[in-house]
Amino acid sequence: MRRDIQPNERAFSSKEVAEEVGIATPTVRKYGQILERNGYEFLKDGDRRIFVQTDIGALIALRDTDKPLDDTAKDIVSQQKERLEESSGTEVAISDTYENLPQDPNQLKEVLMFVVNELAATREMNAKLTNDMAQLKTTVSRLQQDHHVISSTIGNSAQKTNVKIEKLTEQQKNYYETMLQQEQQKSELLQKEIQSMREEQQKEWRSQNDFNNRLEEAIQRPKDKWSLFFSLFRK
Repeated sequence: MRRDIQPNERAFSSKEVAEEVGIATPTVRKYGQILERNGYEFLKDGDRRIFVQTDIGALIALRDTDKPLDDTAKDIVSQQKERLEESSGTEVAISDTYENLPQDPNQLKEVLMFVVNELAATREMNAKLTNDMAQLKTTVSRLQQDHHVISSTIGNSAQKTNVKIEKLTEQQKNYYETMLQQEQQKSELLQKEIQSMREEQQKEWRSQNDFNNRLEEAIQRPKDKWSLFFSLFRK
């Protein structure tokens, strides 16, 4: 009878042990048979093994050994026997729960059924938690994909906006360059017109000056009336 089990210690099924150790469920049964063949003690519910944490450690030792499995199993059995001897040689405080276990087989069966139901409920809760974790992983993966899509959309939108800004900037630059060129052309035309007006004015001034000079000469040398008149228009 094993006496190294702690009160309220968690029990594992073969499937749970397989997930915990990282091996297949048939391999768990194979390792259990090897251990029992060499004298290892398991807690049992009928023919079904009930695993605790120390049993998981034994299975891990078999999984990771470089020696033949039977040799490793013998070492594990030897360690278990030492543990059991230390446990039997030491006074262990037994909880009120164990002290008050009923002696009647029917009542004891009811207690065991209650424990089995609690264990089943715990397994169901663990299965639900596992399912919730899977759904959570799916949700996280979906959120990551959505984040990637949003990031890509924002990046594409920003790129399109930059292209539009560059295009508008180029259009504005071309517009100002065209306007500047037109203003320069207008300025050149205006300067030419001013220059032409100045030349025309200077020409008029010279013509008027010549007329005034001839008039002055005619006045200073008076002649007959007709000579004076024609001299005014002589060039």
